[in-house]
Amino acid sequence: MQPTVLEATRSFPAVVLTGPRRAGKTTLLRHVLPRATYVLLEDPDVQARARSDPRGLLESIRRPALFDEIQNVPELFGYIRTLIDRNPSAMGQWLFTGSQEAPLMQGVTESMAGRAAILQLMPLSLVETSRVNLLYGGFPEVLARPAGRQLWFSSYIQTYLERDVRAIVNIRDLATFRRFLALLASRHGQMLNRSDLAGPLGVSVPTVSEWLHVLEITGQIILVPPYFENFGKRLVKSPKVYLMDSGLTCHLLGITTQAELNRSPFLGALFEGFVASEIIKSQINSGRRRELYHFRDGIGLEVDFIFPGKQGGLSMVECKASKTVQPEMARPLETLRRAIGKRMPVRSAVVHQKSTIAAPMRALSPGIEALDVEEFVHALARKR
Repeated sequence: MQPTVLEATRSFPAVVLTGPRRAGKTTLLRHVLPRATYVLLEDPDVQARARSDPRGLLESIRRPALFDEIQNVPELFGYIRTLIDRNPSAMGQWLFTGSQEAPLMQGVTESMAGRAAILQLMPLSLVETSRVNLLYGGFPEVLARPAGRQLWFSSYIQTYLERDVRAIVNIRDLATFRRFLALLASRHGQMLNRSDLAGPLGVSVPTVSEWLHVLEITGQIILVPPYFENFGKRLVKSPKVYLMDSGLTCHLLGITTQAELNRSPFLGALFEGFVASEIIKSQINSGRRRELYHFRDGIGLEVDFIFPGKQGGLSMVECKASKTVQPEMARPLETLRRAIGKRMPVRSAVVHQKSTIAAPMRALSPGIEALDVEEFVHALARKR
């Protein structure tokens, strides 16, 4: 994401970097702009000064300045807007990170519209480090110390519940919300059914909808809507739901080793969610819109993912957790390609787990290729 951040600092007076807690937002900005003055707004003394004398704090700081966890003092946005408007040609002077996207975005939309580039950072992608995998996920600290990942994920959930969730919505029963997270992990990759989630927890459907909204805006889940073009077919209109990080999902499902993962009934869904996460990371890391859809019609034709191609047209993907690729795996893609016809160019691929012993199979049928997940992710990066 570094080139996107640098371009934003050349084009906007301010840059706001949001995303899940512990994804690496501060590390990225301090690496890109090492001379920026660093201000941690989680420090109680700094918070107190920012609230009691915001102008004095801002005048004392050498620019460019990086304000970490700006959601703790969102009222600073108004004062910084005034400084930007006095010198609107000065680019890249104000940098902000924030984990709680709803309160943060409210401050941005009210005070910084047109003055700030809004970027989002997810955990690490497979294209950034080969350490990323299904079992570990992409959080930097997990990849740095994988032996302690179970304790890290447990602590992360506790921190997320106590800080991010409660800052956005008043959840009185955190134990029920923890059960909701585990239940949602068991529905990973399925069509979203709010009633199915509400029933076992004894809460209302509107409550489940509110909790899903919290998870979505804090970067913890991906809701994949159905593709809007019907190609002459009756479509299923429900979105599919995935947790963003496969390592966190494995933790919530109680999967602790590679052997457990290999024999888990959730392997296929976890791999599918992993591919979805990599597509999303590729889009937002290059500064593009998040656009990912699924396709399912009323008679059972289903294609896992559809997203815009970089040079126009569509990219269609079927995900298979198997390391053995068979031609029949391409049949859903073939059927949908025939339905699309010549309306637009389509690139299709079956994405599978990498085999260390078999020679790769490239062509499954005309216009449909087989790619292991590493090849697929690197191909996405090359399309930027």
